Amino acid sequence: MILFNKGSSRQVGGFAMSTIGWIICITSMGLPQWRVWYAKEPLISYPSMAFVGVWKTCIYHYDNVSNIRMCYHYSYHDTFIPLDIRVSQHLMLTTSLFLLVAKAAAVYALRNVYTGKQEKTVTYNAFGLSAVLNIIGSSFVFLAVLCNYFSIINKEGIAFPPSFHMPFYPHTQQVGIAMILAFLAAILFLCSGVIFISYSFPLNIRVLPKI
Repeated sequence: MILFNKGSSRQVGGFAMSTIGWIICITSMGLPQWRVWYAKEPLISYPSMAFVGVWKTCIYHYDNVSNIRMCYHYSYHDTFIPLDIRVSQHLMLTTSLFLLVAKAAAVYALRNVYTGKQEKTVTYNAFGLSAVLNIIGSSFVFLAVLCNYFSIINKEGIAFPPSFHMPFYPHTQQVGIAMILAFLAAILFLCSGVIFISYSFPLNIRVLPKI
């Protein structure tokens, strides 16, 4: 016998949103384009641009002959990394772990619904756990985005090592695509959490014969 439940379609949608958000979140963590720096008066004769990310920085120098690109992955021993990036690293890592647990809880709850296991309290608690973790993850990602956004609007500088050939302050800096992706992931986590937390155990269930 197969249990058919129309009422759980929203939870399936919530699970899909959470999964897509998690993929986007992981992608944004790996990209350096959180902040985009433009150096009008670089320390060397040709113009420079930098992508400042959560886990790495990429420096681009341009001249009439060639383009120079250098990417540097942060380590915990680096002293030039500002506090907002350190905070963002921990927030994004914690979010990734929370979302793994949230996905496992959602899969367990959906399994209960679709296999006909009517443990109302257990299923509700599993959806509730997934909802709470998704909402917490959403707030963490929002906080990481805000930390970097405020650094941009406050025009905060970074004391890059001399080998980077970048000034302490850029001429201009702006929001990069990775920060936009992280913001989108936070919205998906929040929507998924709201869907899960609004779960009500279905009353109208019909059983279809197995083909």
